[in-house]
Amino acid sequence: MTDIEIFAARRNLPVFTGIAVLIALAILISLGTWQVERLYWKESLIADIAERRASAPVPLADIERMLASGADIEYRPVTATGRYVNDKERHFFATWRGRTGYYVYTPLEVAGGRYLFVNRGFVPFENKEPEKRMPGQLTGEQTVTGLARNKLPGKPSWVVPENDVAKNIFYWKDLEVMATSTGLDKASVVPFFVDADSTPNPKGLPIGGVTEVDLPNNHLQYAFTWYGLAAVLVVIVVISWFRGRGRTSQ
Repeated sequence: MTDIEIFAARRNLPVFTGIAVLIALAILISLGTWQVERLYWKESLIADIAERRASAPVPLADIERMLASGADIEYRPVTATGRYVNDKERHFFATWRGRTGYYVYTPLEVAGGRYLFVNRGFVPFENKEPEKRMPGQLTGEQTVTGLARNKLPGKPSWVVPENDVAKNIFYWKDLEVMATSTGLDKASVVPFFVDADSTPNPKGLPIGGVTEVDLPNNHLQYAFTWYGLAAVLVVIVVISWFRGRGRTSQ
């Protein structure tokens, strides 16, 4: 390489460096701005859920109409009346207040011969079998009040175990399998769940009111991180520029 070529390459180096710095800076600022937008979205979602949960319960038919119209029914208070089909309850593996056990999902036969799967609440591991909590196996017409919950479109993650239908242990809420494993026709099953409220059951089991709303909101922290990295990059570039000027002036 000739002296002229070496000089031209050195001259072009700051240009390429500047372009790379601008691209990196644009990416970091974009990521920070995206996190700010996510922050506003998450705060709005949390406020919306809090407003829903504080609203008055509406009849099951109203929630069904909302779902049919495409509205979000998650965490909306609802009330339903029917008879529990206790011999078809399904058990969802869960941890509640530090204890291992199950959420008991029992079909509630409502008007029209349809079935609504109700999360009646938590029972400890040793009380999985209905015979260990017979007073709580409600019979006759019952009215349940709780929160509507969407069914899952599929398995949440590959790390979640497969449901053990034979042992009646579910690790994710597969409404269709819950229904078919009890011999119910899927067409007769209401296409969402209801989490029962904390109204006490006889002898205390199942323990209702177990719905947890856990929506992590770390977007502000992430935004500060990305903007902070952008600021650090600017500082590094400025320091390098001043050092470079100092060397050329000597």
